[in-house]
Amino acid sequence: MAKDGSTAAAASGTAAAAAATAASSPKANGTATDGTATGSGDIARSLELLWGTGERPSRGPKPGLTLDRIVTAAIAVADAEGLSAVSMRRLSTELGTGTMSLYRYVPGKAELLDLMLDRVLGEPLPAEPVAGGAPGDWRVAITTLARSYRDNLRRHPWLLKINQARTVLGPSALRGLELSLTALRSMGLRDPELIGVIITVNSFVEGLARTEADAAEAVAQTGLSDQEFWKSQQPYLERAMLSGAYPTMAGMAEDTFSPDFDHFGFGLERLIAGFEALVAERTASGATDSAQDRT
Repeated sequence: MAKDGSTAAAASGTAAAAAATAASSPKANGTATDGTATGSGDIARSLELLWGTGERPSRGPKPGLTLDRIVTAAIAVADAEGLSAVSMRRLSTELGTGTMSLYRYVPGKAELLDLMLDRVLGEPLPAEPVAGGAPGDWRVAITTLARSYRDNLRRHPWLLKINQARTVLGPSALRGLELSLTALRSMGLRDPELIGVIITVNSFVEGLARTEADAAEAVAQTGLSDQEFWKSQQPYLERAMLSGAYPTMAGMAEDTFSPDFDHFGFGLERLIAGFEALVAERTASGATDSAQDRT
């Protein structure tokens, strides 16, 4: 693995988001009231499985069946059909084994979800890291971190359905956070501020990714494309714009809502510009990060 900041950030995927958000959010695990899924059924058992400290099945497990295969199958089902399709019964069919055999490896779906999260948070990227920038360039690191997170959410849209407020942290999630913090250390900010940078960037990415996922879900549920949906409203919107009640909107250019505009790139550049202003201010005042000034 290359040692430059951009590659380190890319390797982290969504891990920084999960770990950093977990450190800052007051939400609890369990059954969410808004339809989102949560993990962390038996936290102690999840931790044992994540860190490899628990007992392994000893009573005649099916040859070839492993915890790794179970997690891989669960992720594949979730990617293709969503989290609601993931069940122990469905996985037993996918793996060609009895349902009870799975329980020798993982207590239930909640703990399985913890394992799925840790796996995808630490998975490598298939795409090339963002080009440009010198080693230690935090701007390139942030850009690559943001794009890698978006790629991960597109590969695994079910991540947006999970309450990650109190994620059970495994080795992959911690490794991702470690790589991200290392890549951003050159900003010279205090430790809480570095976590704030990660939370800010990933919250921005999640917002746009959720809008994108919601749009795709709406098409699937209604059978109407975006073009068809907005065309149905066109007569009403045209009358509204001609009414004089909305002069600012009526005066906007025709391409204002063009899908060709790169909202992701625009927003990310503005975030980086804001961080640059803070770093420049700290550098000018001499208040850069030091071993005794990181908290």
